[in-house]
Formats: sequence, structure tokens, C-alpha cells
Amino acid sequence: MTAYGKAVSEINGKMLTVEIRSLNSRQLDINTRMPQAFREKELEIRNDIGRVLERGKVDLAISSESEEEVAAVTINRTLAREYFREMTALAHEFSQPVDAGFISTIFRLPDVLRTESKSLDEAEWKSLKAALEQALGFADEFRINEGKLLGEDMKLRIDLITNYLEQVLPYEQNRIANLRQRFERNQEEFVSNHSNLDKFDQNRFEQEIFWYLEKLDITEEKIRLIKHCDYFIEALGSSESNGRKLGFIAQEIGREINTLGSKANDADIQKLVVQMKDELEKIKEQLGNVL
Repeated sequence: MTAYGKAVSEINGKMLTVEIRSLNSRQLDINTRMPQAFREKELEIRNDIGRVLERGKVDLAISSESEEEVAAVTINRTLAREYFREMTALAHEFSQPVDAGFISTIFRLPDVLRTESKSLDEAEWKSLKAALEQALGFADEFRINEGKLLGEDMKLRIDLITNYLEQVLPYEQNRIANLRQRFERNQEEFVSNHSNLDKFDQNRFEQEIFWYLEKLDITEEKIRLIKHCDYFIEALGSSESNGRKLGFIAQEIGREINTLGSKANDADIQKLVVQMKDELEKIKEQLGNVL
């Protein structure tokens, strides 16, 4: 699920800004951008994010702004002298002049200039942690509001599936009678076209019809489909993270709808089955965004 949260905290004239963005992802993937001084707390920060957001592609940005804060810079004089000595000797060797430009060149060489970053003190960490918790709270609220909309949409589609299932009933009542008439009509045509048959066993024929019609009975599928839909609504209303459970229930709903369609042997019921599948596919798309 998508999420966004931002919080600002101020301490000792320093402004700390925490910004969190999250996109859909099956796993928790956290990308962080923060000043070097905060890196020592990165593991704890990641744990706090995982505890609240659980999964998603999360981008965390922490910035620190202060007009008075100036990083301490030191010059490694010993190393600078060695560079200068070697460069001067090389200049004399190639008959090149030694000018003041050497100094700026030396400053750009590795390890000559050192910037000492200030360590994170306890008060600053508490201020940062408070801003992080606030930003996570905003992001979580963003997700909850989005989840409510998704939940309402999925509940509507489950209601549509059960409504389509109710519409199957009148077609189902006529289906058995139509199938039986078709079997009897085909039987009469078969007997009339094969006059050399010794004897037609009417009892055996009735048994075969009964067996076949029983194989096409969809009562069990309808009962299971209703139970799965009710269970889906129940899990949807839970306060726990039920994304995977809802996905599993949706698979069971799809299995019953497919069986219903394969047994239907009726064009009108097949149309309703197609509409059920369409609603279920929309639910599955939404479940990719649910925790």
C-alpha cells in the first residue's frame, strides 16, 4: 500500500526533517538517505519502520539544517608537505616552474583535507526519534485510509458475487428438467434409429440419468462459495494484517466459481459465472496492495 508521512523537529537551533514514502511491494525494502552522523542509529531506525509499515518499498529521507553548524576541517600538514616536496622535485626534474597553484592542487589530493563530522548526542537522537515516530504515524494513517477504501471496494465486489450466485437459482431449477428432457429425446431417437436392438433396459437408463444429473449437481459448490465469501468479509474486518489470508480465501472462491462453471451446462449460468470471475479478478488486483 502507498503511504506518505513527514515530520519536523527542532533542537538547539537545528531543524531535523523526516520524510517517508512507501510504494506497493510484497516484501519490506527500505532505502535510506541521512547525514553520516545518524548512520550509527540506522539499524534501530529500520526496525522502527518495519514494526509499523511491515512491507512495501520504503524511501526514508532525513535532513539536518542549521545556520550555525559548521563542520570542523583539518589539514594533514605532514602529508601536504610530502606531496609538496615530491611535486617540487618532479617540477625541477622537468624544468617546470613552481608556483602558488601547487597549493590548490595539493588540497585536492586524497586525505589532505579532513572533515570531522559531529557525533549524534542523546538529545538530538531523542528529537530525531520523535520526528520519526510522528512521520511513521502519518504514513500509517495514510495506509489505513487507503485500506478502508480498498476494503469497501472489495466488500462491494463480494456482494456482487453472492448476488450473481442468487441469480443462478431460477436457471438451476429449469436446468435439470431440460437436461432430462434432452436425454429422453436423444434416447428415443437412438432407439428408433436402431430397430435391431434386442431390448432397451429402461431401468438402467434411469439409473444412468440419475448418476449423470447427480454429477452435475452444484449444491455443494454454492454452499462452499457462500461460506468462502462470508469468511472473506470476516477476515476483511479484522484488525490484523490479513493480506495473505485474504489471498488464500480468494483462491478458494475462484476454485468454487470454476467448478460451478464446469458443471453448469447452461448458457445463462455460464454468463453469471463469467461475471463472478470478473469481480474476483478485480478483488485479486486489489489484494496486491493489502497488508
